[in-house]
Amino acid sequence: MTRVFSKEIGRGISVNALAPGATETDLFLKGKSQEFIDKLSSMNAFDRLAQPIDIARVVLFLAHNDSKWISGQVIGANGALI
Repeated sequence: MTRVFSKEIGRGISVNALAPGATETDLFLKGKSQEFIDKLSSMNAFDRLAQPIDIARVVLFLAHNDSKWISGQVIGANGALI
């Protein structure tokens, strides 16, 4: 859908999607055991859950002119989840 939108309606406008990984927010943590959180944390290259600021920085980059040539992409912001 992102690629289609970037070609059809994105003339001069970058159209991208962000796919964040596990992010340490109250909503995400609610109802999860510490064991499960630790397991998720160990599954990425940084050995931790993302912080909201980690995801916000990717959004900021995509909103900046430096990313203008990136369009039609799904950006995985997941700490190299394996």
